[in-house]
Amino acid sequence: EVQLVESGGGSVQRGESLTLSCEISGIPFENSAIGWFRQAPGKEVERVYYQNIKLRVKVAEDAVEGRFSLTDDRVKKTLYLQMTKLEPEDTATYYCVAGRTNYKMWVQQSPDYWGKGTQVIVSP
Repeated sequence: EVQLVESGGGSVQRGESLTLSCEISGIPFENSAIGWFRQAPGKEVERVYYQNIKLRVKVAEDAVEGRFSLTDDRVKKTLYLQMTKLEPEDTATYYCVAGRTNYKMWVQQSPDYWGKGTQVIVSP
């Protein structure tokens, strides 16, 4: 059974930082596309960041490039999204996602697996 369990959401002020964690089990941690999508209130789901360790791929969406970073602990099989310089526009529910292929997950925006989500609220 594949499980993606997020933690670390919360409320912060503009300009502050927050780190989200995702514990992943049931899929090959280093040979899968794993990352984060988000959904702001009233908006569609959008990509944030993803990686595939074995294929040496790491891609950030333009909106977060330079402010967010993606790291991991391969022993704990945990993926981290380190968010800095947060803006109110970053307010959303953040979902840890995983896919069997990079193309399906990122290009087609169709992950095979989703976590339940963790909420991030950024106040002005």
